[in-house]
Amino acid sequence: MQFNSTFKNTYFFWFLISLFLVSCQSQEKKEKKKEVRDKIDKQKALIVGANKFDAYLPFLKNKNFAVVANQTSVINFEGQQVHLIDYLKPKFKNFKLVFAPEHGFRGKADAGEHIKNGIDHKTGLSIISLYGKNKKPSEKQLKGIDIVLFDIQDVGVRFYTYISTLHYVMEACAANNIKLIVLDRPNPNVHYVDGPMLETEHKSFVGMHSVPLVYGMTIGEYAKMINGERWLSNNLQCDLTVIALENYTYKTVYDLPIKPSPNLPNAQAINLYPSLAFFEGTNVSCGRGTEMQFQIFGSPFLPKEPFSFEFTPKPNFGAKYPKHKGKICNGLDLRHIPKYNSLNLEWLIGAYTHTKNKKDFFNPFFTKLAGTKKLQYQIENAHTYLEIRKTWQKDLIAFKKIRSKYLIYE
Repeated sequence: MQFNSTFKNTYFFWFLISLFLVSCQSQEKKEKKKEVRDKIDKQKALIVGANKFDAYLPFLKNKNFAVVANQTSVINFEGQQVHLIDYLKPKFKNFKLVFAPEHGFRGKADAGEHIKNGIDHKTGLSIISLYGKNKKPSEKQLKGIDIVLFDIQDVGVRFYTYISTLHYVMEACAANNIKLIVLDRPNPNVHYVDGPMLETEHKSFVGMHSVPLVYGMTIGEYAKMINGERWLSNNLQCDLTVIALENYTYKTVYDLPIKPSPNLPNAQAINLYPSLAFFEGTNVSCGRGTEMQFQIFGSPFLPKEPFSFEFTPKPNFGAKYPKHKGKICNGLDLRHIPKYNSLNLEWLIGAYTHTKNKKDFFNPFFTKLAGTKKLQYQIENAHTYLEIRKTWQKDLIAFKKIRSKYLIYE
């Protein structure tokens, strides 16, 4: 009996060991497969919507079309970077005109500078500005147009005006029974959703929709949301097609090959833009008039301690009349800090706390940027960053539920 019991125990022990070894081998195989998949994924080049010719060029055959584009509207053609306009024009006689957003077709104008209509000297195409008095294509401008292509690089922040241009283009297309094709591009700030929700009473061209400051969607996904939530005037919906990115996920690291606007010169500036652009509504400079735009901030009204970094704004490309021109600003240098995965209000709160004249710190533009009066009130009343963040959470949860209906990628 004892021998039999010992045998059974020994057998059970070796049975457990064999199960464990099989499990380890199975896990090892899974990990090897994952490694192979990861290597394959890395080898696959990201393809932007504009480069997926087979997906949208057939739509243009025998159709009159216009393109909404700027300096970021480039494709990879035969190993070279080519502007989409230069690629399309020789192929299609029915390519009629170009619409240009803030900063212009070649992206050389200052923020807020009115853009004039003109002619593209390379292609001879008429360029119509969608910034200034004419923010929406008119019925006259769209006369005879069957299709509009939209191809502009966004950075995923509510007050970055390219999504406002998208809204107005969608509205014009819907009102005139014109098809809109959005050629999708990556969002370098797609990795998080954060910030205060825009309140409807504070809608403007720097915030047209009730979304958080950072919304975590590509511009193609955002177009689907505008359409699906019926945010266009008169409850209109646009005949919309989104040409999706290929080999793209929300974890894809993508450095923009071209500056999306004159004052976002690199990946660091783009990453810090959601947090530092709040300073546009204050008496603090965020680096316009330097070569470190949206990577530094400072003001003549801040003390040298703890704001020991000095810079002097001067007129330059993209900032003809920079804030505090010719004055020494005390501030912080953020060029080498790690990448942010959330909004930072500590710099804004710290600058307000240390400024010499708090009454002059905020200007009316701040509420437009924030999309709410609450944020200024919270800062003026010494609410902490964590206390302020808690007040956003209910709105963020509700938005993410809406957002989930329109996501294309994982």
